[in-house]
Amino acid sequence: MVRLGTPYPQGATYDGTGVNFAIYSENATSVDIDLFRRAEDSTPYEVITLKERDNFVWHGFVSGLDPGSLYGLRVDGPYKPEEGFRFNKNKLLIDPYARAITSNISWDNSLFGYDLEHPEKDLSFSKSDDAGFMPKCIVASRDYDWRGDQNPQLPWNRTIIYETHVKGISKQREDIEPEHRGTYKGLASPRMISYLKDLGITAVELLPVHHKVESKNLIDKGLHNYWGYDTIGYFAPDSRYSTIGLPGSQINEFKDMVRALHENNIEVILDVVYNHTGEGNHLGPTLSFRGIDNSTYYRLSMENRRFYNDFTGTGNSLDARQPQVLQLIMDSLRYWVLEMHVDGFRFDLAATLARQLHDVDQLSAFFNIIHQDPVISRVKLIAEPWDVGPGGYQVGQFPTLWAEWNGKYRNSMRRYWKEKGADIGEFATRVSGSPDLYETNGRKPHASINYITSHDGFTMYDLVSYSEKHNEANLEGNRDGMDENFSENFGVEGDTDDPKIMRERLKRMRSLIISLLTSQGAPMILGGDEMCRSQKGNNNAYCQDNEVSWYSWDLKDYKRDMLEFTKKMIGIRLKYHVLRRRNFFHGRIMAENGSIKDVVWLAPDGHEMTIDDWRNNTSSGAIGVLLSGLGIEDTGYDEKILEDDLLLLFNPTDKAVEFRVPTAWKGQEILIDSVPENLNRYPIAMDWKVITLEPGCSAIVKEKKY
Repeated sequence: MVRLGTPYPQGATYDGTGVNFAIYSENATSVDIDLFRRAEDSTPYEVITLKERDNFVWHGFVSGLDPGSLYGLRVDGPYKPEEGFRFNKNKLLIDPYARAITSNISWDNSLFGYDLEHPEKDLSFSKSDDAGFMPKCIVASRDYDWRGDQNPQLPWNRTIIYETHVKGISKQREDIEPEHRGTYKGLASPRMISYLKDLGITAVELLPVHHKVESKNLIDKGLHNYWGYDTIGYFAPDSRYSTIGLPGSQINEFKDMVRALHENNIEVILDVVYNHTGEGNHLGPTLSFRGIDNSTYYRLSMENRRFYNDFTGTGNSLDARQPQVLQLIMDSLRYWVLEMHVDGFRFDLAATLARQLHDVDQLSAFFNIIHQDPVISRVKLIAEPWDVGPGGYQVGQFPTLWAEWNGKYRNSMRRYWKEKGADIGEFATRVSGSPDLYETNGRKPHASINYITSHDGFTMYDLVSYSEKHNEANLEGNRDGMDENFSENFGVEGDTDDPKIMRERLKRMRSLIISLLTSQGAPMILGGDEMCRSQKGNNNAYCQDNEVSWYSWDLKDYKRDMLEFTKKMIGIRLKYHVLRRRNFFHGRIMAENGSIKDVVWLAPDGHEMTIDDWRNNTSSGAIGVLLSGLGIEDTGYDEKILEDDLLLLFNPTDKAVEFRVPTAWKGQEILIDSVPENLNRYPIAMDWKVITLEPGCSAIVKEKKY
């Protein structure tokens, strides 16, 4: 029985007696719901026509329909690509609001809205039915026992982000049940959670878990969309990370994962891709948005609406200027916070969402609606602050509430260590939390998400082991990926048994980790860097769903040592407030004996750096940073924390450098340094006034009080 229903919420909503369907299409002439018994069926057992339309939302209520029911959409309307309309009722479509989707698509020519063999390509019209090749949407139940789950709500200055992939992190862990490896259950397993807790991680940032499209181009090559940046379902957790395989089971398995991580005080941040979809350019398949209302969901060329404005490099861009698209994005975000309990989002190519007529606009509707939303404005928001369009590089330009992947930080750290002290002034600025980017607009140091490596590029081990990329396995002639040139392979490409070369690599990695975890801001570690994970020089492993990307848990001695070192370094950061200040350095603070400086930059001989020193780099790149432990603001309180001063030492040069410690210190101890042989000696007590750092080395020194 079908009755009126309601236009909100959109999607398929079960109320205990049946399902309400609501689909937005401004230009459609009819909308049908096809009901299926099995995911592989090509013929529906019933077709429901939605006869009511309010504010362009087509809706109807189907009594007696239960959770687990399978469905797809048929939307009719004009097929005029040159005017932006691509309706084709022969194509079964995925509901943009589907809470779960059965599987991946099975590639066939019928998935395209046009005849691939026709000379006019997408100006032609396909009459082939594709239902047998399309996944089906799943009616979901909201029944779930969260068992009192509470979001950790950790403050930014105690946040250690670990960027990882749901599948890759556990796929090769032999101490996890085989059927759980590479799944939500695998990440939520006691072994995996114990590993993350022991390391000191407070937040996992997961590469996209929204249901994605496996592109035909990759499938034809025998490759897969491993990273998952071709989203087709903004409410649906990807079924490929589920273990059971029953319709909708991926929802509860995702919730189980979140609950388990929360129970261990670990937050969940999702990498989300609202800038484009997996339907590609004008020659792509008709899977969902294109067939529901192409001209509403996508940014079309003003010169010829047959084509798309592509600010993302993927063939299309969602049109966040449209009220329905904004509603879709906000409904999706709120769903993941309220229903799935996630703690924040990292927005892929976020600059695209802020484009108004053409340029990125800080006053865009996207920013405004995020800022005023009582749910989304309270979670962690991280922007990838660029896209590939004109003026797309927007580091430092996002408004309050937002943190940003700080590409300038990454570039500065790499340049400083690779070029042996180059741009020392910028290095100091980035270590200080990038106040030049974030202080003047009311933001805090944590607005800077500091990172040296991410999924997009070399792993840290590969960064110091390869002088050029090796992406041959991607079958693109090694033309893809960034042209990274860290050039720290120390004379040998890739793995080596030479102990001297391995020592230099490990020392350089440790210096990078010390730099990262002593910088003001919020640090992000690429998953696996803590144990020397390698992708064999592939710096664009987006299509490598295999051992290239999966973490190897066969930890050789040097990998275990690197893991232990990273664990110790995270512990030091979390212990000392001065390494994770809530506010930028003030210059001077009040103490009992008058004012003192909260940060002092020192030349190796102990004198404070002058303007001429900075300008002329008289220290040759080696530098010390004295951080005052007086007057640090504790998290959540107005009281001041009194703790020890710390002295950070950096020697990126190719020569040993002697650093003088403060003359007032009676003794000192090295809390940690980059020297591999010192791992089990920390803290290292010493009474002499000069500390010699070998080339490419860093250290953290604390006054030893008697």
